[in-house]
Amino acid sequence: MIEANALSRPITELKGVGSKIAERLQKLGITQIQDLLFHLPLRYQDRTRLLPLGSLKPSQECLIEGTVRLSQVKFGRRRSLLCYIDDGTGSIVLRFFHFSKAQQQQLEQGVRVRCFGEVRNGPSSLEMVHPEYKIIASEGIVPVDADLTPIYPTTEGVHQIGFRKLIKQALDLLNNEQLLPELIPPQAHFHEAARYPLSDAIRFVHQPPPDVDITLLLERKHPMQRRLAYEELLAQQLSMRQVRIQTQRHKAPILLSDKQHQKAFFNKLPFPLTFAQQRVVNEILVDIALDMPMQRLVQGDVGSGKTVVAAIAVLEAVAAGYQAVMMAPTELLAEQHFQTFKAWLEPLGITVGWCAGKQTSAERKQVLAQLKVAEISVAVGTHALFQDEVVFNNLGLVVIDEQHRFGVHQRLALRDKGRDANSFPHQLVMTATPIPRTLAMTAYADLNVSVIDELPPGRSAVTTAVIPDTRRADIIERVHIACQDKRQVYWVCTLVEESEHLQCQAAEDAANELKSALPDLTIALVHGRMKSLEKEQVMSAFKAGDTDLLVATTVIEVGVDVPNASLMVIENAERLGLAQLHQLRGRVGRGEVQSHCVLMYHPPLSENGQARLSCLRDTNDGFVIAQRDLELRGPGELLGTKQTGLPQLRVADLMEDQDMIAVMSQAADALLDNTPQNSKLLVNRWFGHKIDFGHV
Repeated sequence: MIEANALSRPITELKGVGSKIAERLQKLGITQIQDLLFHLPLRYQDRTRLLPLGSLKPSQECLIEGTVRLSQVKFGRRRSLLCYIDDGTGSIVLRFFHFSKAQQQQLEQGVRVRCFGEVRNGPSSLEMVHPEYKIIASEGIVPVDADLTPIYPTTEGVHQIGFRKLIKQALDLLNNEQLLPELIPPQAHFHEAARYPLSDAIRFVHQPPPDVDITLLLERKHPMQRRLAYEELLAQQLSMRQVRIQTQRHKAPILLSDKQHQKAFFNKLPFPLTFAQQRVVNEILVDIALDMPMQRLVQGDVGSGKTVVAAIAVLEAVAAGYQAVMMAPTELLAEQHFQTFKAWLEPLGITVGWCAGKQTSAERKQVLAQLKVAEISVAVGTHALFQDEVVFNNLGLVVIDEQHRFGVHQRLALRDKGRDANSFPHQLVMTATPIPRTLAMTAYADLNVSVIDELPPGRSAVTTAVIPDTRRADIIERVHIACQDKRQVYWVCTLVEESEHLQCQAAEDAANELKSALPDLTIALVHGRMKSLEKEQVMSAFKAGDTDLLVATTVIEVGVDVPNASLMVIENAERLGLAQLHQLRGRVGRGEVQSHCVLMYHPPLSENGQARLSCLRDTNDGFVIAQRDLELRGPGELLGTKQTGLPQLRVADLMEDQDMIAVMSQAADALLDNTPQNSKLLVNRWFGHKIDFGHV
């Protein structure tokens, strides 16, 4: 017999759940009966109405009925059974690649069949491939389903029908209102979606009533779905707040110097800081002078000068007697930062060390030993800095570049490197992928956000052209003219499938082709499989102006700064996402001369490809591009998680629910002011124990 607090009882108390099924459900984070209620349908199938065959459109998922007019086996590359059915309004083909003799006999001419599946364009007419079907009596009316059919995220060995039975048992227990308490106080109702009772919303999404507005439901815009989305977004906001609160409980070293190093640094700097850079530097210096760990995200468009801002923070940490670390996602970018920091900091007597995966064990041993005794004040490197054997003497500041390439867990792991009893280093996180405000409010709710929103003077806007590869010869001629004009050019070869080897091969082929076509130019090649030293030599020669044309893979995406490069050609640009294309384009336009970017594509372009390339052609504004990228690709990809450490949303949608995201910060404040005890309960309800934010 299940007790009154039934929803917190183990899942095994439900009928039909033995140890094997319980183990499978655990993979989905379902251990208690309550977890089932919050395991929400991904979508719904509408089997409540029959659609006439004459009204069908591609990509529809629907229930149809008709009479088989012809059934035949077709032999081609794959043997298939084709059944042509009609209902007097139109016709469609049912196609089966896997079928038995019995099935073939069952679907004979004259049989009436009811099917459910997705309508697709076939070679000569609309088709359904492997639909669910049943043979029905040729006379009389056979009723359709009364309700929409929920489809749940599932795992191997737990089928939809079984899932629906378990959820029905959990819903039957919901009759007692006390079982599912409302955790959001009225003071935290900042949106009309919050006013519906939670129990009603839960029942509704699992068992939508027959008279529901189907369009609203399928588009996830029904008020009951929005009620759940509100609570889920609030739980996510609170989970990120927990990280912040936990972090703020810790102590951090006070990084406050006499500013002598800073003066010397500014005297040597060949350019003044922009107002935006000065504002962000001041925000950082205020944070690191406190005894609480800084958690700050600096967003700045490509070329806005984030590196110099990071260098000033690093300088302050070292001048205050602590070590600092700068981590980047790729070897090339990390090397670039290493060279820049060496050039800026070593004249001031600060030792800069290098830590990457490709070092020899002897080099690595030496760096590790120097870090341990603080002979190295600033370490620059890649993921290699996460490894256990990397031990700092007194780490005061962690800088992470291109944050979206790392998960929350990795960020916290590096922070733990400087952990000393109850003290943690300050953390500065940087990204050149501007994140739309609503997304930053959810994904980075544990960070304070600074924005460098102006470019250094003298930067010219890059003009962008979108050209098919059928005009390759014209583009090569354009490269030739630019180089004769004493300008330098990048020619970027994008990813060929998912193979680094093939990508490098494509770059080598392009370099050879360009050498044949342009024999009077100095052409060099750089790609990911080259040794670090080799790469460095090629890049240095290009930077020094000894190379006219650099053929590269996307390894040059970030950090490379050559003011004389004024033209970039990106081959097969349709293969890349908007953010990456914008990053690449940011390698030109760094000097005062007018710069250009050519996005070369292989026709025909998909609708999505067309939208991406047009967006790049029309704007240079990173925030506009990021917003468009969010619309085209969805938040998971834009953040690079499906980001480790960020809870995956089940009912809320970061694009569609921006109106609710805008009030989440107020709602979280109100909940913490009025019912702080509910915060943990709410996070647990939605995210269970799937993630422990405060710890790694």
